[in-house]
This record gives sequence, structure tokens and C-alpha cells, in this order.
Amino acid sequence: MEFIQKLITVKLPQLFLASLFFVLISCTLDMTDYEAEKDRDIPEKTEFKEAISFEKGHYKISIETLNGTFYKGYNEIHLKVTNTETNQFINNSDITFLPIKTSPNSNASSCPHQYQLTYNEEANHYSGYSVFTKKTDSENNWNLYINFSIDGETYKIDQKITVDEQENKNLNMTTFTGNDDEQYVIALISPQKPTVSENNLVAGIYKYNQPTESTTVFPDESQFSYSIVNKYTLKIDPRMPEPSMGNHSSPNNKDLTQQLDLLYHGIVNYTMTGNWTLNFILFNEKGRIIKGTEVPTDFTPGTEGAKSELFIDILF
Repeated sequence: MEFIQKLITVKLPQLFLASLFFVLISCTLDMTDYEAEKDRDIPEKTEFKEAISFEKGHYKISIETLNGTFYKGYNEIHLKVTNTETNQFINNSDITFLPIKTSPNSNASSCPHQYQLTYNEEANHYSGYSVFTKKTDSENNWNLYINFSIDGETYKIDQKITVDEQENKNLNMTTFTGNDDEQYVIALISPQKPTVSENNLVAGIYKYNQPTESTTVFPDESQFSYSIVNKYTLKIDPRMPEPSMGNHSSPNNKDLTQQLDLLYHGIVNYTMTGNWTLNFILFNEKGRIIKGTEVPTDFTPGTEGAKSELFIDILF
């Protein structure tokens, strides 16, 4: 009996270490299955290029986006209006920007956007944003409705565009109905190319403004209006959901809160490359949960990790 007790005393730590070693080795082997995907070059885009241009009267309208493409998700918009006769930029016009998606049954909807564009004197363009919620396909078509006025004359534009799938999963987005029955959109904006470290995480959070009355005028901006939500908190719990990763999280993450640019800023700490899930709980300004659930903290090697009811998957 004494011999057996000694054997157990000696062997149990060794068995524990052996088990831990097996888990780590299994983790490494499973990770190798994703090497081709994880080691791909993440498309980081920093240059604005012309995505589309068209003319109305003797004015040319040019829209620039990152990489010259409209993507599903958050898009910063730079719009220029040029007098084609004088080659001068127009800098004193009120310009409205309204993206509308139509489906085969003619249902029309929009997405979060800045309706009244802002003139950037330094860069000589009008700026805004659009968070396209669907890519262009057989079920979804996008048109831009742009109005501008010069010398008392109003110009109305209806321009079809193509919205591509976002190939950078670090810029994913999600749409959902909150516990308050309102429709919300959360779009990741930064980082485009995360590192194995603490990363500054930036997101936009928007809400659809339910129309108070219907209208027969099309397009009527009041039917397609979105607003930035103010003073909310987006609680974050990043996890690696792959079975080999055991649902593990990371330390030193910081919940997202609204800053002066009206976007939401926080910290996400990625401890290794791979598949990550950003689990969220969204609180309104009164601390009430709009959407999201706590994620179990159990270490579950061999089992896919549970996700919040509000989450965004990323990969780097």
C-alpha cells in the first residue's frame, strides 16, 4: 500500500504534464491544418482610389474609396465635384448621399450612411461613410442617390454601383434586432491587419430610425435613415473557438466606448494568429443589455467554443 501511494505521488504530476503536453501538441498539429489560411497575406488598404465617376450637366462626380472598391461593411467615402468647363472643384454645395438596396421583389432598404456629406477644405473633397450590409448579387442591387445644388440649380443623380464581398475578415460586420426591437449594425473599422499583441479595436455602431409616417416620394431619406448610437458600451470577450484551441481567451482586453470621433474604441489582445471570435454584449446608455450573452469560461479542448448571441468572427 505504501508503495502504491508513493507511485501515485510520483506519477500524477508526470501524468498531468504528459496530458498537458498532449494537448499542446494536438493544438499545434490542428493549427497546422489552418496554416495555409492563416498565413495568407492580409489585404491592408491605405490608398484611396476612384471607385466610380459620372457626369451630370457640365459637372463630373468622382467617388473615391480605399482600393477603389465599395465593400460590404464600413466604407469611408470621398466625393469630388468638378466643373468640366473650368476644371475647378466645387466646394460650396450641399451634397446628400443616399445608398439604397433593392431586391427582385422591388423591396427597398438602405444601410448606415452619412446623408449630408462634409466638405474637407484641406483635401478638397466631400467626406462621409457608408456601411453596405450586403454584397451585390442576384438578390441585391445597390444604387446611389446623390443630390447637389449649384447656383440655385439642383442636380439629382441615380447611379448603380457594385458592392464586393469584404475579403479582409478583420473588417467583418453584423446586423441584428436588439432586445428593444430596434435594428442595429456593428461594423469593424480597425485594425485592418492585427498583430499578436494588444490591438486598438475600432467599430461603428448604428441604429435604423423607424419612419414615423410613410410617403409615396422615392427616394425619401426619412424612410431610410440611420443614426450613430451614442453613449453605449460594447463589452468584448475574444475567444479562439476552434476545438484545438479549447475556447481560450486573452488578458488585458478593454471594452469599446464612444470617443470624440463618435466611433467606438477599445483594446483586443490577440495572443496568436488564427480564428478568433469577438463575443459582444451591447449595453445602452442606461446600462441595459441590447444584445449579447456571457460566454462560458471553461477550457474545452476537443470541443468548439460557445459564442455569444452577438459576435463577429475574424481571422488573421
